Amino acid sequence: MLSMCLRLADFQEPKWRSDGSRWVNGKSWIEPANVSTLVVEVNDDQAPRVRIRVKECKGDEADFVALTMEPGEVRLSAGAFGTAPLYLAEETGELHASWDLTQLRPHLRADRLVPRVVARTLTRRHRYTSETLFAGVHRLTERATASFTPSGLTIHYPDPAEHVLVSRTLRPGVDPLMALDELLADVIHQAPTATGRVGVELSGGADSGNVALAVKAARFPEVHSFGLLVGGSTGRQQYERRRALVEHCGFRDTATPAMQHPPFCAGGVRDLGHPHDPAGAFYQEAFDVVREQAAARRCEVMFTGSGGDEINAHHSRTQAELPTPESVPWLGDEAIRALAEVNEHLAPIPVLPVPTLMAFGMHNPGFLRAGIWPVSPLAHPRIVRFMEQLPHEYKRGKKLFRERIRRAGLPGWVAAPTHPENFLAVLEEGLRSYGLPVLDDMVKESILVDLGYLDGKALAQVRRDADSTPVVPDLLCDVLALEVGLRSLT
Repeated sequence: MLSMCLRLADFQEPKWRSDGSRWVNGKSWIEPANVSTLVVEVNDDQAPRVRIRVKECKGDEADFVALTMEPGEVRLSAGAFGTAPLYLAEETGELHASWDLTQLRPHLRADRLVPRVVARTLTRRHRYTSETLFAGVHRLTERATASFTPSGLTIHYPDPAEHVLVSRTLRPGVDPLMALDELLADVIHQAPTATGRVGVELSGGADSGNVALAVKAARFPEVHSFGLLVGGSTGRQQYERRRALVEHCGFRDTATPAMQHPPFCAGGVRDLGHPHDPAGAFYQEAFDVVREQAAARRCEVMFTGSGGDEINAHHSRTQAELPTPESVPWLGDEAIRALAEVNEHLAPIPVLPVPTLMAFGMHNPGFLRAGIWPVSPLAHPRIVRFMEQLPHEYKRGKKLFRERIRRAGLPGWVAAPTHPENFLAVLEEGLRSYGLPVLDDMVKESILVDLGYLDGKALAQVRRDADSTPVVPDLLCDVLALEVGLRSLT
């Protein structure tokens, strides 16, 4: 992953030189993310054309970013993995880009938002697209290419990725569990670690449990596991499942009570007003703690269970219908008008599941800031394709994943819990204790109300009702997170 400022005027006679963590050429500069597991390859054999590739230090399976510079043009191409997005903005003769949205703060103006992206955010109708909240700031989506010339910046989408539309019948004698074992072993073997010091996000569920078993089998020299405990009766069961997995795998475990770090909590990034992506994860405060713990233990790689829900889902890619969105009574006229456009300007079908890619965009930049490279084995293209072909009976209720945990020798209550963990209580605590004071402030003064995206009177009524209702509407989290995020950047 790269950050950069590139001036077309510097590419007539390029003379790149190292300057600390950057390469510099005139007033242009390029800086890779401070992550030890990535390598940057520079090819200037065809000067004045210079080509730079960012890839994992182990294996040649994918380029995460390819940058080509020549007189009059800059081209940036993304690979299919989408581990972290690259954001782009232009000004006269200059291209600015970074995997960290906050690095583009001069281009992030709250008075120049994209209405349909705001409407998507406020109603949870998220879509995968090159558009961002901010006009003039673009996301380089998977397999897309950005071209920057004196005429400006253009984004070229790829053709839709090909997928298996109908599951297939297993050949006689084939054990799909063994096949999954081999695939996971191969994907994890490719993990780009030099020291063998890795981390595993371990929630206690089937997805992270399967990844944990594969990491155990890989025999890394040092493995740390990290998890957020949700608390309550559900949390006690989660605690026991995690403990069983940790003891089975022999990990060095660190568990964090999520209730101590709910959304908008005191001392968190949103409370402190530190610049951050307004579209970041609900539970950013809690996951920031996990990332700090992993960095303190010098983990190079963090294995996650992201993608497990998506690859086990059963739907038709040609006839699937999105669920009816929940009503949002506090939308303003500007957002209501923009709802008609939420399905416009979408990226084509990607290699990985769309929800997985969007989750990467919310979570993974935080890992890069901590110097950690996130790896999600269940979202590897080979495993995605394997699961697409698998008969649905093995995916229903994550049957194959749960059987793999049982076959490892763990009890049934670990493989198939009666009460899987969720973060709803943590979200309610964050909204009730810390979110409502933010809403009080918004009722008095709000960027989103002033711009017409929220109805100030409806918002004030919601605040009055919140004191007498047992549960604060969880959709308010989207409102508060967007408002606080915009404030942090202005």
